[in-house]
Amino acid sequence: MTLALRLAAKGRKTTSPNPMVGAVVVSQGRIVGQGFHFRPGLPHAEILALRRAGSRARGATLYVTLEPCSHRNKRTPPCVPDVIRSGVRRVVIAMNDPNPSVKGRGAAAIRRAGLSVTVGVARREAEGLNKAYSYWIKTKRPYVICKAGMTLDGQIATASGAAKWITGKQSRQEVHRLRSCVDAVLVGIGTVLADDAALTARVGLRLNKLASRQPLRIVVDSALRIPMNAAILSNQQRARTVVAATDSASASRKRALLRRGIEVLTFPNVRGKVSLPALMGELGRRGVTSLLVEGGGEINAAMLKAKLVQHVRLYMAPVLLGGVDAKGLIGGKSPARLTSAFRLRNVTTRSVGGDLLVEGDL
Repeated sequence: MTLALRLAAKGRKTTSPNPMVGAVVVSQGRIVGQGFHFRPGLPHAEILALRRAGSRARGATLYVTLEPCSHRNKRTPPCVPDVIRSGVRRVVIAMNDPNPSVKGRGAAAIRRAGLSVTVGVARREAEGLNKAYSYWIKTKRPYVICKAGMTLDGQIATASGAAKWITGKQSRQEVHRLRSCVDAVLVGIGTVLADDAALTARVGLRLNKLASRQPLRIVVDSALRIPMNAAILSNQQRARTVVAATDSASASRKRALLRRGIEVLTFPNVRGKVSLPALMGELGRRGVTSLLVEGGGEINAAMLKAKLVQHVRLYMAPVLLGGVDAKGLIGGKSPARLTSAFRLRNVTTRSVGGDLLVEGDL
């Protein structure tokens, strides 16, 4: 199963909105077939593994990281019939598919055909691999990661907005790798106006080349204040940008963006702001399973207070900035009581170059 999980992870940048799945066929202690799901519309992992095993699959054991599918309302045929026809004697499944169209049905159908089925081997590892997919399936919203580079005293920029660079090169390289793995990145208009960041995923020692996979770039801009020459509006052929505005935003500004090929999504005006729950719902409907928030303090605060963040990832540099007017990680008003603080679970720490990465779940 460990090998199947490693194979599954090879689809990290290509399978969304489908889950990452790996499969291995073992006969008499030897691996006779293996595969992983690469892209929606292409064969699933167990089908590839069984094809490679061929007649050697008869009497063998199939290890698969996710329950084989049994439903038909999708681009590829169900996998269960092929698993049964292959002649394997036993199927070992890491986790059930949380998709209501499959959940438990695939394993049950295989059992009814007389095969031995074991579920739950390396479940925790499999669930960790597909936590974004599982969250999206269950909630119809993307799994949200709030990421920031900050000083030890919690500042993400000086009073003037200067933030380049608080963290070191290795942290920035890791963030670019993370961008290339998520479906979308999101910032508020304040970050666009202050930093004019392109928010593309880049590779190379100098981070000067576009990665092969680019996330959808999303700007939350209630009044459509975004400059037409903003860096985040460039490279639309390689990295699309969507602007989320309120329904009271300027119609002429919207038309100007549309002429540039920029899609503008309009949402209800909630006290002058875009409804973030409505935005998350729309992204979920569009198949965005994972979202990286790289905004400033205000968008971080809004997302956290709306309970839309599932994971926090903080790169902390060994620097003290100080100053009551510096820009903090979370903007807005402080809660009156410590009991209202956002407390992380499953916290881990590790060094990234000269920085410290602290991350945890909410």
